[in-house]
Amino acid sequence: MKTVIFIPARYASTRYPAKPLATLRQKDGTQKTLIQMSWEAACAIKGVDAVYVATDDDRIAEAARGFGAEVVMTSEACENGTARCADAMKNSGIDADLIVNFQGDAPLTPPWFVEALIGAMKEDAGVGMATPVLRCDRDTYDAFKEDRAHGRVGGTTAVFDGAMNALYFSKEVLPYIDPGKLPDPIPVFHHVGVYAYRPEALAAYVATPVCQLETLEGLEQLRFLHAGIPVRCVEVDARGRVFWELNNPTDVPRIEKALEAMQ
Repeated sequence: MKTVIFIPARYASTRYPAKPLATLRQKDGTQKTLIQMSWEAACAIKGVDAVYVATDDDRIAEAARGFGAEVVMTSEACENGTARCADAMKNSGIDADLIVNFQGDAPLTPPWFVEALIGAMKEDAGVGMATPVLRCDRDTYDAFKEDRAHGRVGGTTAVFDGAMNALYFSKEVLPYIDPGKLPDPIPVFHHVGVYAYRPEALAAYVATPVCQLETLEGLEQLRFLHAGIPVRCVEVDARGRVFWELNNPTDVPRIEKALEAMQ
């Protein structure tokens, strides 16, 4: 099963302009851009045939080629990463059985998260799309609640059924839990913003109109659910690693601290 990874990257982010070119301090004191760190993380994933940066911006493309990445240019009209992956497939003529959308703002994503997605889709030919979910520990849960209390958009949570098919994704912390009755383990799952699609699921997505929930939450995967396309959630284990996306400038110290501990 030929598998390719696209790292969608755009310059004009509303919450964090020029985010792919933001630099993070490494343990040795050097700086690397977010897009380079994400590309290096993607290249560490086993069972992948190729990794591409997909962007509409010449500045990102130049930076990516500078550290050795292959680049596919895409349309400025792509409204999200899924649409950019579909556009990259069309523009490049790349043929693949499985397309992975590896977010360019999540350099802490462990390779085994994506390997678990690839494995799940190999085992079940009926799965058209899959995405990882990670049970929140107390620190992550508290960070989610702190972000929402201060009006910041932090991580995304996922709710799924007994067959691990998604019921909903939200930037709110779901499910609601009475603060005085927090269970152990915490029944809140952090949605890891990585997707694996079969080509037909990706084609169905771009052929489907944008839905209201997708617009309100700003979550592209909700269009799949609204269109009745199942999204398989694959629970993954962090194995002691801290996982956090770079959603806001305030996340930089969190990620740098995690990088120092990991390295």
